[in-house]
Amino acid sequence: MMDLVIRGGMLADGSGEELRDADIAVKDGRIAAVGTVAEKGREEIDARGLLVTPGFVDIHTHYDGQATWDERMQPSSWHGVSTVVMGNCGVGFAPVRRKDHDLLIELMEGVEDIPGAALHEGLDWQWESFGDYLDALGKRSYDIDVCAQLAHGPLRVYVMGERGASLEAATEDDIAQMRALTREAMRAGAIGFTTSRTLNHRTAKGDPTPGLRASQAELLGIALGMKDAGSGVIELISDFDTPDPLTEFAMVRSLVEESGRPLSLSLAQAGKSADGWKGLLHLISQAAREGLPIRAQVAPRPIGLLLGLQGTINPFIAHEAFAEIRHKPLADKVAAMRDPSFRARIMAENDARQSHPLARRVMAFEQIYPLGNPPNYEPPRETAVAEQARRLGRDPAEIAYDMLLEDEGRAFLFSPFANYTSYNLDCCGEMIAHPDTVMGLGDGGAHVGIICDGSYPTTLLSYWGRDRSHGRFPLEYLVKRQTSDTARAVGLTDRGVVAPGMKADLNVIDFDRLRVQAPRMAFDLPAGGKRLLQGADGYVATIVSGEVVYRDGQATGALPGKLVRGAQG
Repeated sequence: MMDLVIRGGMLADGSGEELRDADIAVKDGRIAAVGTVAEKGREEIDARGLLVTPGFVDIHTHYDGQATWDERMQPSSWHGVSTVVMGNCGVGFAPVRRKDHDLLIELMEGVEDIPGAALHEGLDWQWESFGDYLDALGKRSYDIDVCAQLAHGPLRVYVMGERGASLEAATEDDIAQMRALTREAMRAGAIGFTTSRTLNHRTAKGDPTPGLRASQAELLGIALGMKDAGSGVIELISDFDTPDPLTEFAMVRSLVEESGRPLSLSLAQAGKSADGWKGLLHLISQAAREGLPIRAQVAPRPIGLLLGLQGTINPFIAHEAFAEIRHKPLADKVAAMRDPSFRARIMAENDARQSHPLARRVMAFEQIYPLGNPPNYEPPRETAVAEQARRLGRDPAEIAYDMLLEDEGRAFLFSPFANYTSYNLDCCGEMIAHPDTVMGLGDGGAHVGIICDGSYPTTLLSYWGRDRSHGRFPLEYLVKRQTSDTARAVGLTDRGVVAPGMKADLNVIDFDRLRVQAPRMAFDLPAGGKRLLQGADGYVATIVSGEVVYRDGQATGALPGKLVRGAQG
């Protein structure tokens, strides 16, 4: 008897091959048979009329802290994800000396908008080396599998102390130590190394990230540590729109050429350039044609801020009048804002606040839209707050003010800052279709007060496979992009395809009902910290290692997820 049999589903097996009807049998956490299965299962799922896929593999998350105190990697696990890779963008919590705990919390809080109070209360710091950190994770059980990467920030601070945090150049001895520690981390089970070279990433105090100006020699030393271990992928984010992007990319090439390790880097359409991303993708493609394993991580929708009364920011966050109610409970905020005299005070401040650095972003009403419920991530230009105000002959701030009060103050405005320069998602379609890209950038577990993009896998399938009016993709192609393509990009060849012998990570999906829900604010982090969460409709079952972990979006109580140490195959 089989442990589980899924009967009669429409299978997108992760290979990109055409959809077909098939049964799937599972035994001892592995797929035992695909096709017509005569054996009975201790548990059976009738999947007739439903879509069956491999579990999704999300290679760009930030659950590094959450994985030490929580058993559920939500919101990712609500969206069919069965494996997450964390430690991206050069931020993490190991290796670490006791004296540097606060510094790493400030780094994570600033770069990834995870409340410092939650991290202070949630992290128990029962580790020093990266191997110790993996051992701590390895003692825990999860709803889905987790993979950890060695982050540049903590590595640099561990070796160089304050010199590393203050961006001093690494000495030859520093580089040698980083190389040795990287080798140890990879051998202990790190799946890769990550670094950030963007000015957009700063600590909670506003300081640049430790690795911002790391030399090519330093990064090469770390990459050679991975070569020494014979394993690991490199993830990098950088400001390639600098005056000399060719020099920066030449450095990236050299890391791959000399270490032989695969590398992925973040790619998006910048707010000020509709086509700048194409130049970088051309460089990546040229390198790939020459045999260098370099890929761009891309997203299926705009990267944008959620502006709301419960979130970190909103269009009136810099107003002195709003400061009086900023920390009040939501109901009190709403009551105050409905008072005509308070509204008049806010409106009177608008002109003065426009010069505030933050206000220039959150009051850019030409590029701010109502998010809606269900959320619309490709909003028509005419729905922008400024456009609505123009048609009605009103002040855009008044329109935004009213929108924020909808749903008793729980509504969000959407301010896309990447992938929406042309007021459509055609750029995302081009990126999804490109052979040298891989799906990523969802940041599950991070930006908990301003961004909620862990739902990317659901958007990829539902919007690009069904709902978009043009430019859609075959469903089997989209499934491949979020399963076998992402899995192989980080060396996980034991999952991502539904075939005998593969890990039994699966989704059973009512594709007609598949959609993202509206984001909501929860207050369930340690110390009562808040975070944006976003669920989904349409996931009939999510299965990890042969066990059903979610049914119709509800947790079953099963926790088969484990730490994955290094590449698998």
